[in-house]
Amino acid sequence: MKLFVCEACKNILYFENRVCGRCGHRLAFLPERQTLSALEGAGSGFRTLADTGSERFFCANAAHDVCNWLLEPGQSSGYCRACRHNGTVPNLSDPAQLAGWRDLEIAKHRLFYSLIRWKLPVKTRSEDPDHGLIFNFLADSPQQKVMTGHDNGLITIALAEADDIERERRRLEMGEPYRTLLGHFRHEVGHYFWDVLIRDAGRLDACRAVFGDDTASYADALKRHYDRGPPPDWQQSFVSAYATTHPWEDFAETWAHYLHIVDTLEMASEFGMEVNPPADQIGGLTARVSFDPYVAGDFDKIMQAWLPFTFAMNSVARAMGVRDLYPFILTPGVIGKLGFIHNLVQEAARAG
Repeated sequence: MKLFVCEACKNILYFENRVCGRCGHRLAFLPERQTLSALEGAGSGFRTLADTGSERFFCANAAHDVCNWLLEPGQSSGYCRACRHNGTVPNLSDPAQLAGWRDLEIAKHRLFYSLIRWKLPVKTRSEDPDHGLIFNFLADSPQQKVMTGHDNGLITIALAEADDIERERRRLEMGEPYRTLLGHFRHEVGHYFWDVLIRDAGRLDACRAVFGDDTASYADALKRHYDRGPPPDWQQSFVSAYATTHPWEDFAETWAHYLHIVDTLEMASEFGMEVNPPADQIGGLTARVSFDPYVAGDFDKIMQAWLPFTFAMNSVARAMGVRDLYPFILTPGVIGKLGFIHNLVQEAARAG
């Protein structure tokens, strides 16, 4: 993720900012330029200070304070590039459900920032009725507990995950070191891109050589995982215990981690971060994050920055008395799988 700057007063901004806290200008994200811009009124819409283009309008979901993105140039109504993939949204008359949806949209928009940066192929359900990417945000009912998951382009996100207490309860119950809304989105969209970039793109053999035989029964694999847990040596080859369940889950978990790594390193680069501890006499913890990981062709460069950086992040977190920010071990086997995802994404980015 980038750092953004208010064109009106040069204040540093967060991606989610709606208003500049320094000068008071309203702000909006321009997906086609991947920048956050200050606005001025123009007719019935707005003019962005980031360019001198035509009158622009907000996504319809801005009315619910769940989106700060502008529509495409020339559009005056409808949904932005992120929100046009929404299917079912929560009950907007329920303040609790509306608040939960806002949290979900923050995570979803950060996901779409990455997808847009790479120009990954994403179609809506209107463009591809059979497999377009669509999100259903569903609340539990007395009759049914919603499960987060993916089914042929349809991603269901349980609204209960937006409740911090409930999400932490589930994290502890499932023995997970990490469980976040953004993590859910990145994982589930990994299943979508397995379909698009692996199954439908003729890469099954190459993927199976890295992640295993996906024709094995998923239902049986899931039952075995919850009955027996992961194998004792799982960390040698898998990024998480859940990744051991089935090759589909291994791919989705690795995909999610690749997005974690690249987006976090971009933010580190934006801050000009450098790790150079005097105590490191071997030299393995030195790194300067001074490159754009979204366009880095050399995956080794990403790993050479990530491993020292996460050691530093985790050390700072422990000094604050909280859990490691990145509580995962990246063995050579896992790094090899991440490299496969890197090559896949970079090839798709070049084609886009």
